[in-house]
Amino acid sequence: MYSGRKFAAFLFDMDGTLINSIASAERVWSDWALRQGLDVAAFLPTIHGVRAIETITGLALPGVDPAHEADLLLRAEAADMDGILQIAGAAAFLNSLPPERWAIVTSAPRELALLRMQAAGIPVPAVLVAAEDVSRGKPAPDCFRLGAERLGFDARDCLVFEDAPAGITAAEAAGAAVMIINATHKHPLPTQHAAIAGYDTIGITVDERGWIALEPQRNAA
Repeated sequence: MYSGRKFAAFLFDMDGTLINSIASAERVWSDWALRQGLDVAAFLPTIHGVRAIETITGLALPGVDPAHEADLLLRAEAADMDGILQIAGAAAFLNSLPPERWAIVTSAPRELALLRMQAAGIPVPAVLVAAEDVSRGKPAPDCFRLGAERLGFDARDCLVFEDAPAGITAAEAAGAAVMIINATHKHPLPTQHAAIAGYDTIGITVDERGWIALEPQRNAA
């Protein structure tokens, strides 16, 4: 679990990594997929960790304006906060970090991200990189590089917390180290990276430079 390694900063994905928003997202996207005549069961696994506009653009549906549909989906998701919960120990872990040493990097639009953080009790970071902040979303590395840059660091000196393949690929491409959060996975995600089920099993130490190291939480069950 990166024992002994220190990082300049931590970069967190949001959905599936800090909060569980699967029920809400899949309700909204299921309704949308049905209206488009899609196979809902086959389609839903493709929506996680990717910006809505890129998901819709990739479908190449005739007569569908991806920007318009993404806006409609944002409005529907913003109106559905039922069942939004934090991943175990997430808020306490974030609050333990030096505030200038972590950021949230999400594929969600800023408006939706803020609503979901509020619903789940997740603290709002000083740096939030949202869907509209980059021209290319995950799996492109742009968002993680931007998050690190806004904190004043290089992504190669950061640890990214992720749960989705697109985000993992983005973090790898940015040169960051990766920690997988598998709290919402029905099946373990095949990965070479370290993985944890929640944040209540880890703690941190901070050195004199402000660099952060992970350590096992001694009082974890």
